[in-house]
Amino acid sequence: MRYGIPDFKLEKTVLDRRIKFWEKEGIIFKTGIKVGAELPAHKLLEDFDAVCLAGGCRTPRDLKIEGRELQGVHFALDYLAQSNRKVAGEKLPAAELIDAKDKKVVVIGGGDTGSDCVGTANRQGAACVVQIELLPKPTDERPAGQPWPVYPFVFKTSTSHEEGVERRWQISTRKFSGQGRVLKKLSCVQVEFSGGQMQEIEGSEFELEADLVFLALGFVQPEHAGLLDQLGVGYDKRGNVATDENYMTSKKKVFAAGDMHRGQSLIVWAIAEGRRAAYCIDKFLMGKSLLPKL
Repeated sequence: MRYGIPDFKLEKTVLDRRIKFWEKEGIIFKTGIKVGAELPAHKLLEDFDAVCLAGGCRTPRDLKIEGRELQGVHFALDYLAQSNRKVAGEKLPAAELIDAKDKKVVVIGGGDTGSDCVGTANRQGAACVVQIELLPKPTDERPAGQPWPVYPFVFKTSTSHEEGVERRWQISTRKFSGQGRVLKKLSCVQVEFSGGQMQEIEGSEFELEADLVFLALGFVQPEHAGLLDQLGVGYDKRGNVATDENYMTSKKKVFAAGDMHRGQSLIVWAIAEGRRAAYCIDKFLMGKSLLPKL
């Protein structure tokens, strides 16, 4: 929440206030530690009676097409995290800065992360911002096949969109092109969906000029290397940390909750799973629990 969500959506004073409440309740926060590297996983098992894995689903979905290695193509979260650090006053090496000022920006991906990239690029003074999405434009009304309480796939316009962006749907990116090693444009094509299959529309090829491209394509799984592999926890078919009905992993006294357990999702799901996992951990340690499950 501190590094992935821009301040214009979540002021970090809200986080700081909540963290102070938790510190007063007796929680000890230790930051700047790469667990699985600086702190070996076996130390966690030796020093604690229970461990809860809630590290998120941090492996981004890539777009492995020609030109992916060009300078100017970045994962969305790398861009957002750096921007948050910069806004917070951290000093960053000039050579590493991703700055959209006076740049032509293309955001690939139509979700919330893509929207955050749009708002951030606008605030940095981008010359123009285009957001493209592979899927068709959602309808304005709840689809008939998605009745309440199913979460509806409907068209949404965020405040970032209202600030300025060109949005386009059913666009597939074929390749990135540049001069030397520097990105200059995208080669794209319009697509259509029939019977669940995607097909390119013949003769619909076009190009987009771009100095920066942000890949906001979602996340595929938590990072396995390091902590998770060292602990030896099992994974489900999507690569997320598998648990039983009590949120315990295949490793005794190791629990998992949130995106690391269920895959990329909303913060409200992480909060709900955190509360349920806390109940299960308390019951595991004490034999019973008075904590609420929700």
